[in-house]
Amino acid sequence: MSKPEYVGAIDQGTSSSRFLIFDKFGQVVCAHQVEYSNSYPKPGWVEKDPLQIIESVEDAIAGALDKFQRQGHNIQHIRAVGITNQRETTVAWDAETGKPLCNAIIWSDTRTMDLVRRLCKEAPRDNKDYLHKICGLPITTYFSAVKMLWMLENIPAVRDAQRKGSLRFGTIDTWLIYKFTGNYMTDVSNASRTMLMNIHTLKWDETALEFFHIERESLPEIRSSAEIYGYFREGLLIHTPIAGALGDQQAATVGQTCFEAGQAKNTYGTGCFMLFNTGEEPIFSKSGLLTTVCYQLGPNAKPAYALEGSIAVAGSAVQWLRDRIGLIQSAPEIGLLASQVEDNGGCYFVTAFSGLFAPYWRDDARGCIVGLTQYTERGHIARACLESVCFQSKAIIDAMKNDCGESLKLLKVDGGMTNSDICMQIQADILGIKVIRPAMTETTAMGAAFAAGLTVGVWKDVDDVKKLASSDVQIFWPTTTPQEREEMYAGWEKAVKRSLDWA
Repeated sequence: MSKPEYVGAIDQGTSSSRFLIFDKFGQVVCAHQVEYSNSYPKPGWVEKDPLQIIESVEDAIAGALDKFQRQGHNIQHIRAVGITNQRETTVAWDAETGKPLCNAIIWSDTRTMDLVRRLCKEAPRDNKDYLHKICGLPITTYFSAVKMLWMLENIPAVRDAQRKGSLRFGTIDTWLIYKFTGNYMTDVSNASRTMLMNIHTLKWDETALEFFHIERESLPEIRSSAEIYGYFREGLLIHTPIAGALGDQQAATVGQTCFEAGQAKNTYGTGCFMLFNTGEEPIFSKSGLLTTVCYQLGPNAKPAYALEGSIAVAGSAVQWLRDRIGLIQSAPEIGLLASQVEDNGGCYFVTAFSGLFAPYWRDDARGCIVGLTQYTERGHIARACLESVCFQSKAIIDAMKNDCGESLKLLKVDGGMTNSDICMQIQADILGIKVIRPAMTETTAMGAAFAAGLTVGVWKDVDDVKKLASSDVQIFWPTTTPQEREEMYAGWEKAVKRSLDWA
């Protein structure tokens, strides 16, 4: 009788770290989550101590392994661990000490607004898309290279480390791999979010490095998304390989088994991220979307590319209504409130707390609630909050259609907000297509586990992985007419215009 095989997944997110253990049938055996808070020292600033991120991951691993053993399982049967992570979040540390030089700058941070404007002016023809054909991305506050340059210009310890040659930059996957294995590596999906990787060659690009004043020695080695990066050096997982790494949205795409060109998924987490698989050739958007590496499942495999639309604020708007405004006491309450009203009552909530991402790319936008009357009640505001994410998702899908010439027939969804039936029904009604929610919604961690499991042979190939995709899904069918959808969206577009030119 063959011994059981398991695969672990580190899911390092914006507000929590989790460790999940999957069996070879793709089912979660156990999991443990450790929540934490980021720091907001100034308006628009979002940061976190990188050592506290490591500590949260270690605690999540310890908690999950304790549950695993209590269930009677053997830790030695965990064949490999995959990593999925918040992507553009950037860490700087000193290779001589292994210690961070400053707090990590979180992906949604907008402290670099003035720097971005300066860089755009320094680019030929005052062009924010100067590097677009190289890296697939516009010059915005979102991506890692801008955060790296800000650190170099504003934090003396970072400049000193660069002069000594001991400076190391990395996204969270790199930071975790470095701390757990001692190796300095990243995968192509995370590297594609820095603005520094050539999306065609999958190597660091000299033009981009020169533009951002980043030295090649300060960046990790780029690897595929499914190979062994190293082995845990200590702890309960000692000698276990880290064998897969994917940025969180690419991991969710793999977890949703969107392996064919034309398939798309939308993840509703702290932010909201839609990826549309475009196959083995990158498509460069003319509609404000990002071109990114979706995955490369092995060093000898061809990469798959994707168009991506990113929404800065999704679940974090629900948290804001709960923690800052006190409209609700718990996150699930927003769905209950929203279901008590038939529509938004003319109320629109543009959740542009840190500007608007794709396809608008307006860092001068700020959050606003418009259309308020004496008729407006808590339920209307709750519904408008959910609708905000759904309207922005429609804007992204319209942009994808414009770039690819294809209309989506269905949308696969995952993430915390998909637990709300009313939110998913609103999404279907706004899009006019069916929305498919899997019963097992841990698709992000599952994608990282799939990559690691493919590396060590728990699963033979992608076809093996596809067989694990759950047929147990819930489908939300649209109930609106085309005219109703058009009128709803027209109101949203008016509200977006009101949010602009504030910052």
